[in-house]
Amino acid sequence: MTEPLVIFPDVERLVVEHLKNRPELTGVLVDNRTPPDFDGTQKAVLVSRAGGVWVEDIHLDQPLVDLEVYGPDKPTAHTVATAARTALFTVRGTTFGTACVTDVSEVDGPRWLPDYLHAAASRYLSTVRLSIRPA
Repeated sequence: MTEPLVIFPDVERLVVEHLKNRPELTGVLVDNRTPPDFDGTQKAVLVSRAGGVWVEDIHLDQPLVDLEVYGPDKPTAHTVATAARTALFTVRGTTFGTACVTDVSEVDGPRWLPDYLHAAASRYLSTVRLSIRPA
């Protein structure tokens, strides 16, 4: 007997959809790509899958997700980073398509990381691990 095909969710879309609807991030651009006019000074959270693993014997996907958080200055970027950090922990127990998020753990908390492509940017980077099971 063959196992049913596992359909992995688009974890970037999952995180983007969750964060952009959070009240603590009202007025913040949340996406997995920058808009054409992006210069690094906008309040923004950019979401990217950074790796992770599929644990086959327990049917668990554990993607690593980076949050690049921008603001017009360092204090504002830090405030947005901590808001995004807090908001992402609320994704536990939610479903997205055929997937259920069972856990979120921080791998690397928000850290200052200058953006050399955008001279005026203030940026923090953090990485989280999600645990996702087929729903």
